[in-house]
Amino acid sequence: MNIQARKLVLIEEFLRISDENLIAKLEIFIKQEKKISYKRNLQPMSVNEFHEMINQAKRDSEDGRVTSHQELQNKVKTLSQ
Repeated sequence: MNIQARKLVLIEEFLRISDENLIAKLEIFIKQEKKISYKRNLQPMSVNEFHEMINQAKRDSEDGRVTSHQELQNKVKTLSQ
């Protein structure tokens, strides 16, 4: 069973729950798990990664792969009209 099918089964099961206390517990559990997952995936950048990011930005600038502040403002104005 793929993830989408499992989600649908879970939703159907959740809709059958009539115990408010159980729903509250599930809400708390989901919030806690989301926080844990977020913290687990949030990892600091290494010094080497940071230097590579700077070097890539320099190469992009040298090769003209940049957008000026004015160009960006004009794009935003165009999109918001």
